[in-house]
Amino acid sequence: MSVPLLDLKQQYSSLQPELLPQLEELCASQQFILGPKVEELEEKVARVCGGAFACGVSSGSDALQIALMAEGVGPGDQVITSPYTFFATAGAVCRCGAEPVFVDIDPETYNLDASQLEAKITPRTRAIIPVHLYGQAAEMGTLLEVARRHGLPVIEDACQAIGAEWRGRRVGSLGDYGCLSFFPSKNLGCFGDGGMVICNDPAKAEKLKVLRNHGMAPQYHHHLIGSNFRLDALQAVVLLAKLPHLDDWTRARQQNARDYDRLLQGIDGVETPKAAPYATRHVFNQYVIRIGGGRRDHVWQGLKERGIGSAVYYPIPLHLQECFRSLGHKEGDFPESERAARETLALPIFPELTLAQKEEVAQAIRELLA
Repeated sequence: MSVPLLDLKQQYSSLQPELLPQLEELCASQQFILGPKVEELEEKVARVCGGAFACGVSSGSDALQIALMAEGVGPGDQVITSPYTFFATAGAVCRCGAEPVFVDIDPETYNLDASQLEAKITPRTRAIIPVHLYGQAAEMGTLLEVARRHGLPVIEDACQAIGAEWRGRRVGSLGDYGCLSFFPSKNLGCFGDGGMVICNDPAKAEKLKVLRNHGMAPQYHHHLIGSNFRLDALQAVVLLAKLPHLDDWTRARQQNARDYDRLLQGIDGVETPKAAPYATRHVFNQYVIRIGGGRRDHVWQGLKERGIGSAVYYPIPLHLQECFRSLGHKEGDFPESERAARETLALPIFPELTLAQKEEVAQAIRELLA
């Protein structure tokens, strides 16, 4: 049995009867840039994330950049984040002209190790970006305390974690800004690129909306230098149709994770994901296992040959990427991030996954490691 890493066709098929009429209505209106659908989505997503305000933007990458821009981060500044994340986290820092400063990860959660944070703060530090990786909240208690003590804004990269919780509170509304991605593979995905920034400060919310529209307010009056970071109304319509299903899809992902935990139990060399006590709601954008002993790539290749989808997030940590060579890092600087890059493997976790498919994945891993 072949098992895809992700199958969005089933989701679309179930939504098609309610979604297509709404898309036709939008096309009839011919209002594709911002407008009431974007505003409605902003209000609803803000509530889902426990925030007061939201600003729809063009992607999760741009959500990170516009939050940095709102804080005036620029050349000569430093921003602390994780070296074990998707490129966009550090890429947004560099696009503002600033320098990413890395803190190694907790080996069990793959999130920034807050106990190492304070040692990396310098007079040039302007912000901290924790990443809620794979759908699990980072440890925000220590991080927020350190940030407040040093007067630093916290920009949560919650692009993989809509609906996740830290000690019962939704991520994205814990810091000064929360950044979401609606890339199609996310738990809540649109029909292309899209993103959102959550915040609780009305002044910050207003500034974000000015920056996303070329720094323009009112029309043709520019007090700030912004850019075109607008969320299309078409994507808002898609997301509004999907949003009522998000909790059901999350529960399905959580059940898939429980099934994998059981099916993979006892396989020598396989470690299943660990839930941190403070991460009270893991939404499993990915289900990531560890395979030690240098056998990860053997299993990865073996699953490919059997038609089973899997993926390595992320094979090269950011500090070892060619484009960050000027930062002067070398192998061994962030050992836990490097070990995660060598040992982790993501398995199919999409909501429509069947028990038979999960059993097929688990059996293939068992045989490959036998």
